[in-house]
Amino acid sequence: MAFRDECEIDVVAGKGGDGAASFRREKYVPLGGPDGGDGGDGGDVVLEAVPELNSLLGVARQPRYEAGKGQPGGPRNKSGRSAEEKVVRVPRGTQVYEATRGHLLADLVDPGSRVVIAKGGRGGRGNTRFATATHQAPRRADRGGLGESRRIRLVLKIFAQVGLLGMPNAGKSTFLSKVSRARPKIADYPFTTISPQVGIAELPGHRTLVVADLPGLIEGAAEGHGLGHQFLKHVERCRVLLHFVDVSATDEEVGVEAALARVRVLDEELERYSADLATRERIYVATKVESEEAASVAEGLERELPGTWRRISSHTGEGVEELLEAAASLVEVTEAGP
Repeated sequence: MAFRDECEIDVVAGKGGDGAASFRREKYVPLGGPDGGDGGDGGDVVLEAVPELNSLLGVARQPRYEAGKGQPGGPRNKSGRSAEEKVVRVPRGTQVYEATRGHLLADLVDPGSRVVIAKGGRGGRGNTRFATATHQAPRRADRGGLGESRRIRLVLKIFAQVGLLGMPNAGKSTFLSKVSRARPKIADYPFTTISPQVGIAELPGHRTLVVADLPGLIEGAAEGHGLGHQFLKHVERCRVLLHFVDVSATDEEVGVEAALARVRVLDEELERYSADLATRERIYVATKVESEEAASVAEGLERELPGTWRRISSHTGEGVEELLEAAASLVEVTEAGP
C-alpha cells in the first residue's frame, strides 16, 4: 500500500425546502392573513477525521455522497424540518483538495476535526415573511436554495503508529512485506525504498498495527542530504520507532563497532533534527540474525548500547511476532497518554 492513499468523490449538499404560500382558514375568518411557514435548510456534507480509520478505501467505495433535502414549510406558520448533515468519516491526516483547480481546502490533522465541505441550501421563506401594512395578502413564497456540489480529491498522509528506521538495506522492507500485505520493491542497492510504504499488520485479538517503512537514512539527513528533511518529516508522524540494524556478515563492514557506528549515525541525525524525535519511544532491532556471527554482533550491540533490543530474522520469521507485540504494547502506552 502506498504511503499516500487517495481518491476522488462527489459531494452534494441538500436543497432547501420551499416556503409555503398559505392563508388562514377559520370558520369566522373567511379571508384570513398569510400563514405560510419557511422551508427547512438542506443538509451539509461534512468530513470528519476519526482515529479508528487507517485508509480511504472505505470512502472510495462510494463515489457520491449526498445530504438530504429540507422539508417544505406548511400552513399555520409551520416551518419545515431542516435536513441532517451527511457525515463522511475519513482517517485523520486526510487532506482535502478541490479536484478541478487543485487547491487545498482542509487538512484534517486532529481526531474529531471537521469541515463543512458542501453547504446545504437555505430554506425558502413562506408568504408570512412578505406581509406588510400595504400588502397584507402576499402570495409570494421563496423556493429553497440549491445545495453546494463539488468534486474533491482526498489524500491521506497516514499517521503511522510504527515507523521503521535504518540505514539502506537494513531489512525494513523485507520485514514489512513479511508482516503485512504491503509489497514494497526490494533490491540489493542503496535507497531501495524511495518513498514511504505502509502496511497494516494483523495481530491476535482482531488488533491491527499501522507500520510505515521509511526511506533509508544517510549521514547528513538533518541538513537535507539524501532524502533529508522529507524523510525526517515522515518520522515525526510515527508514535513508536523501530530502529533496524543489519548485523549480518554480508559486506566488509562487519562487527560490533561497525554496526554500532551505523546506529549512532541515525540517532545523531534524529537528535540534530528534533529533540522530540531523539526521545521518541524506540525499540532497537538487530536484523538478519541467521548465523552465530550475526548473533554475536547482536549480543555485543545490546551490551554497548542500553535500550530495548529485539533480534529478528524476517527470512525465517524468528522473533517477528514478538517484535510486533512489543511495538503494539508501546503504541498502546503512547496513545493512552500521560
